[in-house]
Amino acid sequence: MAYDVVVIGSGPGGYVCAIKCAQLGLKTAIVEKRATLGGTCLNIGCIPSKAMLHASEMFHEAETSLEKLGVKVGKPKLDIKAMLAHKDATVKSNVDGVAFLMKKNKVDWLTGTGKVLGEGKVSVTGEDGKEQEIEAKNVVIATGSDVAGIPGVDVDFDEKVIVSSTGALELSKVPGHLVVVGGGVIGLELGSVWKRLGAEVTVVEYLDKVLGPMDGDVSKQFQRLLEKQGIKFNLGAKVTGVKKSGKGAEVTFEPVKGGDAETISADVVLVSTGRKPYTDSLGLEDAGVKLDDRGRVDINDHWQTSVSGIYALGDVVKGPMLAHKAEDEGMAVAEIIAGQHGHVNFDVIPSVVYTDPEVASVGKTEEELKAAGIEYTVGKFPFSANGRARAMLAPDGFIKILADKKTDRVLGVHMLGRGVGEMIHEAAVLMEFGGSSEDLARTCHAHPTMSEAVREAALAAAFGKPIHM
Repeated sequence: MAYDVVVIGSGPGGYVCAIKCAQLGLKTAIVEKRATLGGTCLNIGCIPSKAMLHASEMFHEAETSLEKLGVKVGKPKLDIKAMLAHKDATVKSNVDGVAFLMKKNKVDWLTGTGKVLGEGKVSVTGEDGKEQEIEAKNVVIATGSDVAGIPGVDVDFDEKVIVSSTGALELSKVPGHLVVVGGGVIGLELGSVWKRLGAEVTVVEYLDKVLGPMDGDVSKQFQRLLEKQGIKFNLGAKVTGVKKSGKGAEVTFEPVKGGDAETISADVVLVSTGRKPYTDSLGLEDAGVKLDDRGRVDINDHWQTSVSGIYALGDVVKGPMLAHKAEDEGMAVAEIIAGQHGHVNFDVIPSVVYTDPEVASVGKTEEELKAAGIEYTVGKFPFSANGRARAMLAPDGFIKILADKKTDRVLGVHMLGRGVGEMIHEAAVLMEFGGSSEDLARTCHAHPTMSEAVREAALAAAFGKPIHM
């Protein structure tokens, strides 16, 4: 069998690339070792976690907020089996949808483990061990990432007591005490799910702030809000051991700056210390495909590897490990293979933390602008001064806009609040077109909406002060 393009991996980057290739008239196949398409994101990551986040938010709202709105329902009861069934149904709907898109776009789905044999050749090994060789004018590596574990610490994941994000989405009962190792996006999202459902949650983080590279102002306020919700934090703490103990586990950590070690007991430990590129069993070394110093597939500015006709994208290459970044790269690579000019603007890739309240960010942080010596203005507006937010009992958080002091071009936007993951995109569109804070400030926004807070922050950046504060 011969193809114009063979894509290895069917996560958001891989399946989007395959669809775009087919739309551009290229004979395309996609290789996936799972029984379902969609990769980590659709099967055990982004999609199931959002189903659990939403369900747990509804439970918590029924428990704490509805009575304030005049809705009396009594104390809600948790049916964890039904909640997990909702998650599984959501996953099935999405992976079935991707399978339909493959059929619709006439992309051949080859089930098995893909291996790069060199320029123009790929092998696919099925579960039965049978190997078939495929000819491909172009090969795209889109194999994503895997759980990284804790550097220097042996962690024995059983996905029952010591769990990765995969196991944390499958717990059959609410743990009494959940210890989360890692204060990044995944740890805080899943920690907040189980906190809302009744667990005691403690986060142990190596850095002295949560959410790593995100804007410091947002991180600080976000941590305060999570502490208000009852989540405990041990920051600046280096984990030196995670081991089972009795029916639970123990986590040992010591201050990064030096000091005595401390051990805490947990019913479940979630290790969420990041992810690593998945390059195992792909035959890359034998095929002559070079990796960089961080184990990622080395690419040039056109996603080409060291071997002609072989491309790589998504979590397996440089850049943020985000599904939508991979999707953008998938479309760009397809266009390049088809002889067009594929491009991704890495300065305008939004990031969202899907907790409640949400965190959303696009562009540069204050810390990055200071480090680069760029002078900027700040426009900030709190949701506590927004009418719609008050009506929805969602007054926490703020919008912050950073604009170039000389040109007023918006360089970064950072949001903390209810549903800001949906609001960040007007900032992304503005920045994609090189817009200024005055452009946004002069754009009419519907009233009453939470999005008015975005305009107010733009008024503050452009003219020094908002209207409603």
